[in-house]
Amino acid sequence: MSLKAIPVIDISPFKDGDATVRRHVAEKVAQACVEIGFLIISGHGVPSSTIRNIVTTTKAFFALDPKEKRKVARPRPEIIRGYGGMESEGLAYTQDEETPPDLKEVFDVGPANVPNTEYYRGAAAGVHFADNLWPGNPSDLRDVYEDYFHRMERLALDMTHIFATALDLPMDFFDTKLDRHISILRASYYPKLSRPPRAKQLRGGAHSDYTAFTILWQERTPSVGLQARDPGGEWIDVPAIDDTMVVNIGDTLMRWTNDKWVSTQHRVVNPPLEVAREHDRLSLVYFVQPNYDAEIKCIDSCQSAGEPAKYPPVLNGDYLYSKFSKQSNMELEAP
Repeated sequence: MSLKAIPVIDISPFKDGDATVRRHVAEKVAQACVEIGFLIISGHGVPSSTIRNIVTTTKAFFALDPKEKRKVARPRPEIIRGYGGMESEGLAYTQDEETPPDLKEVFDVGPANVPNTEYYRGAAAGVHFADNLWPGNPSDLRDVYEDYFHRMERLALDMTHIFATALDLPMDFFDTKLDRHISILRASYYPKLSRPPRAKQLRGGAHSDYTAFTILWQERTPSVGLQARDPGGEWIDVPAIDDTMVVNIGDTLMRWTNDKWVSTQHRVVNPPLEVAREHDRLSLVYFVQPNYDAEIKCIDSCQSAGEPAKYPPVLNGDYLYSKFSKQSNMELEAP
């Protein structure tokens, strides 16, 4: 039976169950990945208190004076670290669509406590392990973010074990491709609006994620914001449900699976102006990005003589760099 909506799947039995139980969870996940590229997971293991803590701290940061936030402004467009102000980037540009820039602010961090070795700091690493930029206020922001980041690392590994099982691979297939990952945790903040958006201007322009996959926590607000494009081309709401997170497939995992799994376009739409005047909105987005030298090459179980690989192999870091530059095409605000 084809999916008519984004499914909610409890992933907790996968960790505790036997092979039959794990296969049952993996099959439900695989159906979502094939048919729509989105799923909502419960049983993810991240405590509600942890989420409340990072939400409170993040909103305190975004409530600061703009000059204070710009002390940790992104140094260059391709360095995805620190603060980006309103209308500083346009996600639709990754699809070569020219639109007004997005109505949001962002704060990005990457892996912490990076070793001072050639792999992490040498020329081949580029900016993938750039130092994080930590504001002095709120004083606990660094601790809160590093704790959440580590929890996302563990959840991402759990998801790769489910994905590998679904693809008839050894459960640890992706482990060595993520052991020196370059994932990014982004807080996307959508402030209250005092004016109508410009024509074709959204909170987040239509795009697909160019990561392996994404894990998203989204705040419940009076108007649903996140939408995904279904196979028929219709935009459907991705609801914010208590104690769940959204997982969506990205471009690199779609390439790995020879397009069997779908990297679905999605966007963040504007609420009615009367809602936007009264309510802000926050999302916490963990972009799961494999090692920069991981080869994104068609998985054997996803190709055959009749279905050869559609894409040439590419190193993950090279692929990401080209996308970063398109996304952050707007002139950054001066500190």
